[in-house]
Amino acid sequence: MASVIEPYVKTRRWRRVEYERLVDLDVFAGERLELLDGVLVVREPQGSSHAAIVTQIGLVLGSAFGAGWHPRLHAPLALDEDSEPEPDVAIVAGGPRDYVRAHPSTAALVVEVADSSLRLDRRLKSGLYARAGLPEYWIVNLVEGVLEIHRQPQPAADAPYGWVYRSLAVLRPPAAVTPLAAPGALIPVADLLP
Repeated sequence: MASVIEPYVKTRRWRRVEYERLVDLDVFAGERLELLDGVLVVREPQGSSHAAIVTQIGLVLGSAFGAGWHPRLHAPLALDEDSEPEPDVAIVAGGPRDYVRAHPSTAALVVEVADSSLRLDRRLKSGLYARAGLPEYWIVNLVEGVLEIHRQPQPAADAPYGWVYRSLAVLRPPAAVTPLAAPGALIPVADLLP
């Protein structure tokens, strides 16, 4: 049964620095959590198909972006003072050692692989990524077997977190896609799906 919080019950929102400190202290050891706009959200367990396709996407995008970029798999992005999501794949500038002291605060491309998390990825994470000004967000939609490409973040008063992506394209195999930050790459959509 879902818990219901009474209107008179006060809740507390978390700041990213507080969350990171608790992570450093191993308070959440063994838990899969992300901080989304001040709220700790439990991440869903990954099936073998999900894990395999995340790894595949990391390899494909790492090759497409080339030198000067690297894919981070299931790693935090320090988007703002209240959010530290852990996207399935984030393409960030530089190498892994550039982020030893702090998580990156931006990415050229963020990808979520969605099956049971499709609604969360479309509504909430999309708004967070748009609010952070990330230029491009992809959802590898395993439910429908398509790639959803979200671009052009803009404010929208009625949207969760006040931001949306103005452009949405939905591609199916045999289509191909070119990431904004890798204009020389042409990636077959089929390479991003199981």
